[in-house]
Amino acid sequence: MGDTIRLTMGQAVVRFLDNQYVEFDGEVTKFVTGVFGIFGHGCVLGIGEALQEKNHGLNFYKGCNEQGMAHAAIGYAKQNHRRKIMAVTTSVGPGAANMVTAAALATTNRIPVLLLPGDTFACRQPDPVLQQIEQFDSCNITTNDAFRAVCRYWDRIARPEQAMTALLNAMRVLTSPSDTGAVCLALPQDVQGEAYDYPVEFFEKRIHHIERTIPSESALERAAALITASKKPMLICGGGVKYSEAGKEFSRFANTFGIPFGETQAGKSSVVWDDSMNLGGLGVTGGSAANKIASAADLVISVGSRLTDFTTSSKWLFKNPDMKLLSINVCDFDLYKMNANILKADAKLALVGLDKLLSKKGYHSSYTDEITEARAEWEHEVDRLYSTETGGSGGYSQLRALGLMNEELLNKEAIVVGASGSLPGDLQRVWRTRKTDTYHMEYGYSCMGYEINAAVGVKIARPDVEVYALVGDGAFVMGHSELLTALENGIKINVVLFDNSSFGCIDNLQRSQGIPQFGCTLAYRSPETGRLDAGGRIVPVDYAKIAEGYGCNAWRCTDSEQVRKAFKEAKESDKSTLIEIKVDENSMTGSYGSWWRVGTPQVSDKKSVTDARRAMDREIAKARKF
Repeated sequence: MGDTIRLTMGQAVVRFLDNQYVEFDGEVTKFVTGVFGIFGHGCVLGIGEALQEKNHGLNFYKGCNEQGMAHAAIGYAKQNHRRKIMAVTTSVGPGAANMVTAAALATTNRIPVLLLPGDTFACRQPDPVLQQIEQFDSCNITTNDAFRAVCRYWDRIARPEQAMTALLNAMRVLTSPSDTGAVCLALPQDVQGEAYDYPVEFFEKRIHHIERTIPSESALERAAALITASKKPMLICGGGVKYSEAGKEFSRFANTFGIPFGETQAGKSSVVWDDSMNLGGLGVTGGSAANKIASAADLVISVGSRLTDFTTSSKWLFKNPDMKLLSINVCDFDLYKMNANILKADAKLALVGLDKLLSKKGYHSSYTDEITEARAEWEHEVDRLYSTETGGSGGYSQLRALGLMNEELLNKEAIVVGASGSLPGDLQRVWRTRKTDTYHMEYGYSCMGYEINAAVGVKIARPDVEVYALVGDGAFVMGHSELLTALENGIKINVVLFDNSSFGCIDNLQRSQGIPQFGCTLAYRSPETGRLDAGGRIVPVDYAKIAEGYGCNAWRCTDSEQVRKAFKEAKESDKSTLIEIKVDENSMTGSYGSWWRVGTPQVSDKKSVTDARRAMDREIAKARKF
């Protein structure tokens, strides 16, 4: 028997997390650096007591909303390429339930986050406790069971000694390049305070080695054979390129062999925008350059992509009937999508290995002027969008404001954060990244409310640069709780709020399918119809005043000169800012050679709707079946 130390379960959790490290390419870093938390009766006396002690190195941030602070933790981990994380702790009941959405977001995007919600009493003596739901068919089910559907690993620590296996399994998942996502360890509030004689060795410094998946020689040979048989291949730069830190190798591979590439939301800014092979955004929210080349490609090489419907245009984009797909990924689940040829490997190792084989074979693609012409045509279009002052209804253009930010007002090192509405589409198409890791987009779950809250985590990860959360008015209302956390902790973020008085992206989708405007704008009920249709007057909201109420510096803008003045002064501000920009609801980008499958009704009294459905069916027939 080795030495033991008597600790409560809550104390053991904190001590263990404080001693977790990861090693990647020889560099060792502290893995769990802090904890976001909102204390309630379900955690303040257990893990809360342990956190208030000064015998550990975990930074504690008091959040304002459980979902919001979980978004901040996810933003922190994503910006750190999954090498550093924060835990998030809450009370039982609603505090825990508020994190379910964030858990789903993390798992969808393959971002590690450790959730530590309090749970009801394991002993059940005081049941039902405050905030406990009661399931009539089982006393074992609590609110925290809702996390099972959205987490990679779930456990309930019903005895203090169970913490040891639970925490080790949590680290197994959180540090895995292929299996990571949300981890939930439910902590019954009585067990958090119960003591146990833990082995001292359990708390010793532990280094988790993040290994790159090495490709087999035979897999590399098969992949190289596919590429050499191809005349017009195309690369997809997915999030796996970023997490593998393979941007340089990706660019070198593309340029050496003359293979152009399109970017996904997760992969964008792995390589800068003016790389000669970079065609920009690909798919539903892509531009004409990438989508044009993709439609004719005879081989698509997906590197670290989940191949979502937005990347593939609902499997419609790749129109060459002889197109083959080569998928490079560390995740088996992703590898088998779309009947791909498989190269299971870390992105960097795969590209280096293929580089050697293709160089020996003297391979080069057969493109002549197509890449240069496609890029030039698209850049001309972006310049046009950036210079147009007004949108379709005569108001100030959202794209003009983005153009000023991108070309004139933001430092090239600044990080933009986004997630929902029309902004991710516009940004993927037109945003020109001049430095790597400056584009932070959550578009797997596309969760409204991520933007501002995640920006707090991004700023903690990168305190040396300005961080801008780009958010629509709808998403701002949905969630901006951690703006107050930023002010409380002296963490400066900049919120750029594009106000079109609506859920503009969905309003556009609704109208594009022949359905009259209904329920998507922030407007009073129409006095004529009594409905939320196009006849209602817009509800005026002063978002800048809301921010000023929190203590932010804020500005209101309706034209380019006001935008210029606001950003100049926001840079000089020593505290968080909000810039409210009133924009035209019809000033977002178009589709540029893409298509998206949506559930348009087959039957309707409106001819415009059934016409839209027939058009949808015609495109469905062109899409790949799986």
